[in-house]
Amino acid sequence: MIVTQTETDIQTVWLEYRERPTVELRNRLVERYLSLVKYNAERIWSRLPDGVELDDLISAGVFGLLDAIDAFDLSRGVKFETYCVPRIRGAMLDELRTMDWVPRLVRSKASKMEACRKQLEAALGRPPKPEELSEKLGIPLEQLDSHLGEATAVNLVSLNKKWYETDSYKDVREIDILEDKKAEDPTGRLQNRDLMKLVTRGLNRNERLIVILYYYEEMTMKEIGATLNLSESRVSQMHSSIVARLQAHLAKRKGEFNQN
Repeated sequence: MIVTQTETDIQTVWLEYRERPTVELRNRLVERYLSLVKYNAERIWSRLPDGVELDDLISAGVFGLLDAIDAFDLSRGVKFETYCVPRIRGAMLDELRTMDWVPRLVRSKASKMEACRKQLEAALGRPPKPEELSEKLGIPLEQLDSHLGEATAVNLVSLNKKWYETDSYKDVREIDILEDKKAEDPTGRLQNRDLMKLVTRGLNRNERLIVILYYYEEMTMKEIGATLNLSESRVSQMHSSIVARLQAHLAKRKGEFNQN
């Protein structure tokens, strides 16, 4: 067997480290075996979904390597590479578990539900109905909503995740393209204001209030009556009269709306 100079040198470092453990000697050992950390991190990372950083796995693997260096017994005749790899991988998997806040039972339910959904969709040629999915899963239909909620929790996405790269200094991330459903559309607001002016033109105060409260504030006839100090039946009569007048008014202006 040919022993290279590098192997001889690293054995010398090991002996020195066992006799006199210093940070300098430990760093030399880390540098020697760092390629094992990077190799195993890349293999694990390649099978993971988006959102997990390779550097996080490498950092965890380095801690696993340090633990292996401190615990390695030279007298047992085992190659350090064989001994340290399980510890490196174990440290990376522990890091993934701490990053994943979803309990294993919940993730298992989500995986089972997704598998059943795909099987039913393939067999039926369409998305399965809730009752079909609950029957396939073997759970009551009443429990399906809670299972779906748990499955949704599994598929969280980091808002800081890169969506696509640009030529500028700043990449576009998920949070940049996320729709704000609560944001008010300024165009829609202006259109509603113009429509309100058109509809309430020619109406007296109470009639305008009835239109606004009923169609814009979505109040009931009873609530409008209490607000205007009118009976519910009177509000209903006024509403019917307003609608009839508006229909007649719009019919007269029909030609204007049909113009290109």
